[in-house]
Amino acid sequence: MTLKIYGPTASRAARALWICHELGIPFEHVPTEMKDTKTDAYKAINPNGKVPAMVDGDVTLFESMAINTYLAAKHGKNGFWPAGVADQGRVHQWSFWGMTELEKPLLTILMDMFMTPPDKKNPAAVAEAQAALPKPLKVLDAALAGREHLLGSAFTVADLNLASILSWAKPIRYDFSATPNVAAWLDRCLGRAAFKAARGQK
Repeated sequence: MTLKIYGPTASRAARALWICHELGIPFEHVPTEMKDTKTDAYKAINPNGKVPAMVDGDVTLFESMAINTYLAAKHGKNGFWPAGVADQGRVHQWSFWGMTELEKPLLTILMDMFMTPPDKKNPAAVAEAQAALPKPLKVLDAALAGREHLLGSAFTVADLNLASILSWAKPIRYDFSATPNVAAWLDRCLGRAAFKAARGQK
């Protein structure tokens, strides 16, 4: 039975699409739009009525990071899903850290810049979000000092999960000059063919 990933490309489903391309996992993309997530049929897959969701045979999952760590553990090869429990813990650390420290401020800026009508914009919220980013980015910059990727020299699911969040910094043209290690690492991650394939780019 073919793995199915539900959700439009311009959503957190992009993370799952990236990992499928990265690992060569056969899959069917069901580009469920937000209006379709409220149907009974979709809620049988994800009762939250949100995207993404995944169906893999008799396994159904929601939450993008849970989907990605599941797929990495099942299909990962050549260290993409680390063999050691310590590095597996670091995968979870960086994945959760990205969600708690970076996702909200980046999404606040992105939504205000591209999806909010002029009369609804909130400059104070954007300023607060901008002010929240330098501290965690300095933490990440220090962690990347002297290494190509989060767990060492190899690209792993830790990099994919965190870079999928930080990819939102590109359309808002975030200035990474204070964190050059982050800038170089992010460009390496987003330059991968699988990232571009997940978005229909060449």
